[in-house]
Amino acid sequence: MFTLPPDYSTIFDLFKPHFSNRIWSRVRLLVLGAIFTPGQRTVAAILRITGLSQETHFQNYHRVLNRAVWSSLVLSRVLLMVLLATFLPTGTVVLGMDDTIERRRGAQIRAKGIYRDPVRSSQSHFVKASGLRWLSLMLLVEISWAKAVWALPFLTALCPSERYYQEQGREHKPLTAWAAWLLLQVRRWLPLRPLVVVADNSFAVIELLAQMAGLPLPITMIVRFRLDAALYEPAPLPQPGQKGRPRKKGQRLPTLEQVAADANTQWQTVTIPNWYGQPNREVEIVSDTAVWYHSGKPAVPIRWVLIRDPQGKFQTQALLSTDPTLEVRQILIWFVRRWRMEVTFHEVRTHLGVETQRQWSDAAIARTTPTLLGLFSLVTLLAHQSAKQQQLPIRQAAWYPKQTPTFSDALALVRRQIWQSHHFSISTPQGDIRKIPVSEIQPWLDALCYTP
Repeated sequence: MFTLPPDYSTIFDLFKPHFSNRIWSRVRLLVLGAIFTPGQRTVAAILRITGLSQETHFQNYHRVLNRAVWSSLVLSRVLLMVLLATFLPTGTVVLGMDDTIERRRGAQIRAKGIYRDPVRSSQSHFVKASGLRWLSLMLLVEISWAKAVWALPFLTALCPSERYYQEQGREHKPLTAWAAWLLLQVRRWLPLRPLVVVADNSFAVIELLAQMAGLPLPITMIVRFRLDAALYEPAPLPQPGQKGRPRKKGQRLPTLEQVAADANTQWQTVTIPNWYGQPNREVEIVSDTAVWYHSGKPAVPIRWVLIRDPQGKFQTQALLSTDPTLEVRQILIWFVRRWRMEVTFHEVRTHLGVETQRQWSDAAIARTTPTLLGLFSLVTLLAHQSAKQQQLPIRQAAWYPKQTPTFSDALALVRRQIWQSHHFSISTPQGDIRKIPVSEIQPWLDALCYTP
């Protein structure tokens, strides 16, 4: 069993009550091994780096994922609560929501499908990918020692393909239905906190937006918006004695495409901080309120925002907010945080081995990827504890003058703190003497020699 620093143990102990004692010892080792392991995050690789390559009952560690009784949903709630207590104890909770494709192949992976690859595709080039689709909710919060907003995953759900539902004889559950389920779950966990969710145009769906806006404590949705949507004035008040159903909409308004092309549109120049990695960016905007309506669907009061670049480096974009009273500048500041989600997806693929696991059972598949995404947030929490006592080291080079720490620096610091606590907690007073048993140093030598 690894010896952890006291502040690290405090965080790990928050999850302990949700496992049995026998399972917890294996869960703790698997999590620490996943932090240590370079390359593939398979159970076998974790056992090797933790010195258990000769463990004859290795199948017990696989059973943590494919058979043991524990709830990913309960752990997601615990993770969200500790993230909020650490980084955002009060105020509005800004969440990012996006889907990603885990490229997996194999006849035994039943939930896989064929989707558009968002990483390799462009407007002129379409690339298909076979794999699993995951929908993830992330806390978008500013990390003080990183001097930037990070996207911290805490709740991830597998969205099986339409073919999977057909084989099961069930009705297909679309991506927006999974999004509604995730958001309602978070609202149950945080019944009193204001919630703002930023997402892409995949979630600009009238039914989803109306459902979130109609909650007792509404969830504000900020999403990309289509330029040709039908917009209307608010419905006029019914006249005295008027019969029939109340109207849902008023007079038809010009589309945003027409507003953008109109020479009489008055654009306003604003400066937005942290615009997709840039410290400050001047853009031109125009905004107004309206009602978005489509025949047979509910009417949604919205605030729309048109954005264009004075230099013409990007085309006119549109945003939608389900809170018409929200300030335009605040909408833009919150929405530009969304790009940090793509950074997180890249980091978990590069440093935490997402897409390298080899589980085939449905239970293990449904648990492994959300765990690795949650590991990103757990490492950030551990690094934050260390940052209270020391400045995070920044790995630099002559060709890469990095000014602020990134996730790779946070992961390296966490590894170093755990290794030092485990190996040197009872070292001799002489600072230049370090005695490590051969049995303990062998796994690290293997990891260095066999790093892909």
